Amino acid sequence: MMIDIGMHDAAGPVRIKDVAKRQGISVKYLEQIVAILTKAGYVNSVRGPQGGYRLAMAPKDYTAGMILRLTEGDFAPVACCNDDYECPQKQDCVTIRLWRELDIAINQVLDKYTLEDLIGWQTQAFDDYVI
Repeated sequence: MMIDIGMHDAAGPVRIKDVAKRQGISVKYLEQIVAILTKAGYVNSVRGPQGGYRLAMAPKDYTAGMILRLTEGDFAPVACCNDDYECPQKQDCVTIRLWRELDIAINQVLDKYTLEDLIGWQTQAFDDYVI
């Protein structure tokens, strides 16, 4: 949804039904996601007959990690990676190092790429399409 809004909001606010049609996602599901994005200040709602949604910041200012953590939650591979989790096996666990390294790697990748990068990839995919 954020990629779609970022690609199309230069022409004005983007309507959910248009995103749903382009992306093949239900309007109901997108309404749930846009509520989360609006509440967090990631998108702004524009009311009226020409209304819809616009990005609140420039695409370069969002990381994939910011968006995904907001909409999907924590990406920790196991609960032990969360700071607030007290594992009774903590002192004897031989795999915690593996899980923590995996958690760090996941978050590094998610935070490495911006919405601007993703929009660029999407645009490039369309530019490379040939029949």
